[in-house]
Amino acid sequence: MTRRSVLFSPGDRPEMLWTAANSAADVIVFDLEDAVPPDRKAAARETVVDILTDPEFDPACEVLVRVNELPGGEDDLDTILIENIRLDGLVLPKVNEVEDVDGFVSAIRAHGSELPVFALVETAAGVLHAESIATVEATDALVFGAEDLTADIGATRTSSGDEIMYARQHVVLAARTAGIDAIDTLCTAVDDEDRIRADANHGATLGYDGKLAIHPTQIDPIHEAFVPGDDEIKWARRVLAASEHHDGVFKVDGEMIDQPLIRRAERIKDRAGRHFHEQ
Repeated sequence: MTRRSVLFSPGDRPEMLWTAANSAADVIVFDLEDAVPPDRKAAARETVVDILTDPEFDPACEVLVRVNELPGGEDDLDTILIENIRLDGLVLPKVNEVEDVDGFVSAIRAHGSELPVFALVETAAGVLHAESIATVEATDALVFGAEDLTADIGATRTSSGDEIMYARQHVVLAARTAGIDAIDTLCTAVDDEDRIRADANHGATLGYDGKLAIHPTQIDPIHEAFVPGDDEIKWARRVLAASEHHDGVFKVDGEMIDQPLIRRAERIKDRAGRHFHEQ
């Protein structure tokens, strides 16, 4: 499942929700949390349900809803966990520990639903407990949230990103250890394509599977960053072709290849998708 771009849209803005559904994003998230003012929460819930139950709503991507954290988000679940709704998963914000996910899963099941959870790690506690959060069966992806994290720890957000580097890497390690996806934090630049491309490239270099987006204009540069380059794809093809005829360590183009490099080649193949088989 490709999750290069995860596009958030405010739940109280129907025109933006339809725009997201018609975009090229791999995953769209209808947001009932931070993007919606407190006095608009109820209206946002109804708007989201109206769209998710509309017979004409059939986007070719994953569809998620970010609810408000529990306790407090029960109204979200009561409203959206209904029959005949197009919903592929839920995003849980401010996950601090395993118990947050366990309680959320219990609340989902109480509504007769079984949905995967994208756990949003955006607090100091969440980062430190990321390994255990990732191992919960319902956790399908870890999502790193740098903006809330820097506010939580009192750090200053900088262009270099030094203040979030440990946390950014830690979330990838936790997700990879559990065998689930890791989604990188958003880039606040909407009109600066070079900046979003550079930030997305950095996330891909760190090992992330995809990145949060807050505007459709960010999707193309994000996708470009998370599709391996031609040289990477050609290298992976040669490695995987050779691995079919060798056990143990072998050589490709003068480079010694062992199991970690074979796994790297397989990951490049997964990220490349259809591009891997194109000549």
